[in-house]
Amino acid sequence: MHLWTSIQDPEAYRHNFPLLGIAATLLGSGMTWHAWRSGAKRVLWSTRAREVKNPDDPKEKMLLNVVEEMAIASGLPRPKVWIVPDPDPNAFATGMDEKNAHVAVTQGLLDTLNRDELQGVIAHEMAHIKSHDTRLMTLLAALVGTIALISDAMARILRSSPGRSTASTIPRRSGGKKDGLGALAVVILAVWLLTLILAPLISQLLAMAVSRKREFLADAMAAQFTRNPAALASALRKIEDAAQPTASIHRGTAHLCIADPMGRRVTHRQGLLADLLATHPPMAVRIARLKAMAYQNR
Repeated sequence: MHLWTSIQDPEAYRHNFPLLGIAATLLGSGMTWHAWRSGAKRVLWSTRAREVKNPDDPKEKMLLNVVEEMAIASGLPRPKVWIVPDPDPNAFATGMDEKNAHVAVTQGLLDTLNRDELQGVIAHEMAHIKSHDTRLMTLLAALVGTIALISDAMARILRSSPGRSTASTIPRRSGGKKDGLGALAVVILAVWLLTLILAPLISQLLAMAVSRKREFLADAMAAQFTRNPAALASALRKIEDAAQPTASIHRGTAHLCIADPMGRRVTHRQGLLADLLATHPPMAVRIARLKAMAYQNR
């Protein structure tokens, strides 16, 4: 690829770059818009979830009733309800606004929790919807996409620069204009490397940090909706005790779940590294806060 670009006329790149940049921008904008419009459906499809509409199963009827109750308690329209065919207990909410929201629970959650505990989990997910957390996480995902576009644009600028041929040729250039072009190529290369390597990592860490903060808020709001923080604490304890990861939910959507679906390998730990890598705060801390709320409500 380098050989091919090195024998091309730099003027050809100058003429093509604006068109390529416009095309990349339009393509990126279209992909972002598509993700905004269909993100919830894609998440649900990826988990193989099925919608619960007119169930015959008593547990599924109870689930619909609990969702209806928590929708009333939170002052929101009732979201669509889904069940993920996975034995690990977990739940998540998705959707871009309150009128197009979805709540999904795993079959394992439905089989593990009693009614009060299920109510606490659903209240937690309704809190995410009410706080527009799902929209926030989608915007963070769009940020990652924008960074990828910038990285691509920087790569094209670097290839189109007359002083780009090799790093070894830059020091040998002499003369004001050529030296300036060589220095510009070095700067563009540095910015490109930063956007390529560091920016996606930083944006992912930002998404994790935001997710951890929002989990505490959702727990507190759920306690307000149900007036029973002890039930949510009990539900979190049962979810934490589950040994298996939630295989149907991928790492990219882990921040949507009530508990880390990757097997709780990080969320039970505390410290700087755990704080950076975990999508959720330590479960023990969440449970302790809910128990403190329950004690205060006595």
